[in-house]
Amino acid sequence: MNVHRRPTVATGQVSEFDAGTGLGTVTADDGTEARFHCTQIAGGTREIPVGARVSFTVLAGRGGRWEAGNLASTPHAGSADG
Repeated sequence: MNVHRRPTVATGQVSEFDAGTGLGTVTADDGTEARFHCTQIAGGTREIPVGARVSFTVLAGRGGRWEAGNLASTPHAGSADG
């Protein structure tokens, strides 16, 4: 992965979320994964369902890892909602 060309905004799907710890993982549409904390979920909620489609901002995190921030639910492609 060339981090210098990584987009700052991405879309993907929540692949893991543990409400007890508030930690989760989002898998971007390009297959890369980024961890997130529940405080990064937009809208003031602290939970998000596994499988939810989201847009997110890619942020530099601890230990040189990428993290997801500003997670916002997006409608599924082809859905009646959007």
